[in-house]
Amino acid sequence: MNQRIRAFAIPLVLLLLIIVVPQLLGKFYVALLNDIGIAALVVLGLVLVSGIGGALSFGQAAFVGIAAYTTAWLTTSQALSPWMGLPLALLFTCGSAWILGGLTMRLGGHYLALSTIAWGLAVPIVFANSPALGSHSGIDGIPPIQIGPWVLDQSRSVFTLIWLIVFCGGWFAYNLLRSRTGRSVRAVRGGKVLLASFGADAFRVRLMLFVVASFYAGTAGWLYAHTNRFVSAAPFSLHASIDYVFMMVVGGMTQLGGALLGSALYIGLNSQLQDLLAAITSRGAQVNSLIFALLFLLILERAPGGIGRPLARLLSRMQPRAKPPALLSSSSKLVHRIMPAKGSQVLSVDNAVKRFGGLVAVNEVSFDIRAGEIVGLIGPNGAGKSTMFNLLTGTLPLSEGTVRFLDAPITRLSQREIALRGVARTFQHVKLRPAMTLLENVALGAHARGHCGLWRGGLRLDREEEARIMAEAMRQLARVGLADRAYELAGSLPLGTQRLLEIARALAADPVLIMLDEPAAGLRLLEKQALARLLDTLRSEGVTVLIVEHDMEFVMSLVDRLVVMNFGSKISEGKPEEVRADPNVQAAYLGSEA
Repeated sequence: MNQRIRAFAIPLVLLLLIIVVPQLLGKFYVALLNDIGIAALVVLGLVLVSGIGGALSFGQAAFVGIAAYTTAWLTTSQALSPWMGLPLALLFTCGSAWILGGLTMRLGGHYLALSTIAWGLAVPIVFANSPALGSHSGIDGIPPIQIGPWVLDQSRSVFTLIWLIVFCGGWFAYNLLRSRTGRSVRAVRGGKVLLASFGADAFRVRLMLFVVASFYAGTAGWLYAHTNRFVSAAPFSLHASIDYVFMMVVGGMTQLGGALLGSALYIGLNSQLQDLLAAITSRGAQVNSLIFALLFLLILERAPGGIGRPLARLLSRMQPRAKPPALLSSSSKLVHRIMPAKGSQVLSVDNAVKRFGGLVAVNEVSFDIRAGEIVGLIGPNGAGKSTMFNLLTGTLPLSEGTVRFLDAPITRLSQREIALRGVARTFQHVKLRPAMTLLENVALGAHARGHCGLWRGGLRLDREEEARIMAEAMRQLARVGLADRAYELAGSLPLGTQRLLEIARALAADPVLIMLDEPAAGLRLLEKQALARLLDTLRSEGVTVLIVEHDMEFVMSLVDRLVVMNFGSKISEGKPEEVRADPNVQAAYLGSEA
């Protein structure tokens, strides 16, 4: 099937199902599907923030409740239309998520999970003890949603609206994850150091996801209030939040379709068990909980990725192989930096000192790097090379001294700010996203060269920019000899090839200075020769390179100058042949007597 036809056929089929299904099923099953759709909307947001973003939230039911109570109070006490209640409900829900996430996301660890547990406990108590919200009796008489002359006051009439919103929510999330912003979302589990290396902010990404998840929950709360036309505190308790987490895990934590599968399994099975257990035991609620606990353990044991993972693999095999990004004209490519004049000063390190308590890891080290040269930073194990590398990239703060880049001080800048100024890096221990393709991993490097954000990505308004980013990523893959493997998963590569992929990602940032941490480690001879040719080409293009490397043969034949460290201090600097002859280097690094 032609890809363009497929793109229109699938939404059309889903739309037809949304219209036809309520006419074919009985009232009970239509109402059950409505509940599944509302729950799937909440779980869809939870998959984004917790399954993909790695920030576990136990407060989604509370966000559903905030939206439900907001629209219920506005439409009953203030006589507003449900359509007026929707934006205000979302404003209160997303605003509370922004405040809660802003206070806890920076702390890292399990603080968000713990704070959302407290949130999930506190919010229903507030609902149940507020006379303006009906206290324990709740709010009834909530008006139904009305679209023109159609009043959606029956389960069949509201079915189409619920599932249309679910479909739009899924479409938005799908587009988002395949956008510039979405790639940073999928990379956030790699840690803040990885994201900062290509100009993204892990805190902002996670906070954005938390607010987006609350937006989905708020929309679900609005639908819940005007579908059931009654709200009370019980459905928004911490127990309900745990149920949503159960649905996410069972369906597949990282699968968008898992939100629907998990919701359908939980709500459908729960409905059947309630009827069955009520007929055979007086302890139906306890037995019901026990059955779901056993089911949860069974799925974790037999299908740790959730029941949606096998289906996702099957669908991925059925999809046609993606076409390589088209070659673009020079006017359509990403904008390139203007490189500094050859020989001009790019980086200046002046008396850099780094202390860890009483240990001086870097002791008054100074050196310069000029445009268009390759400089090697070498020394025996424990010499302080990696610490110096991290000081230059902003991963560690300086204790004393200054660092200037392009004649501007960067001593107090964050790693992300330094990366945005034109410093790209690789890592001693490779940092890639194994579940992303080679092309997507390299596209991460071009993150700072794009501008489309959340809404343009989710609404597919970023196509032109995405084409430029992907074309650039493919160009950099070709430079390191990996273009023919662009659609393989990065996790399937051997270590040496992963290092080449990291270099391609760094090149995609269009850096002034590229800093390579042991790039030749794990490479075979032919791969080292290819890497040397690539670095030599970069030098001719005006890119400046700093290499930390243990392979002396590789470094000596490549670099213009060497800086040698030992016990945290600089002991020599100069051309390779000068450094090789330095008795201090021979004593400290090569093992000869001085």
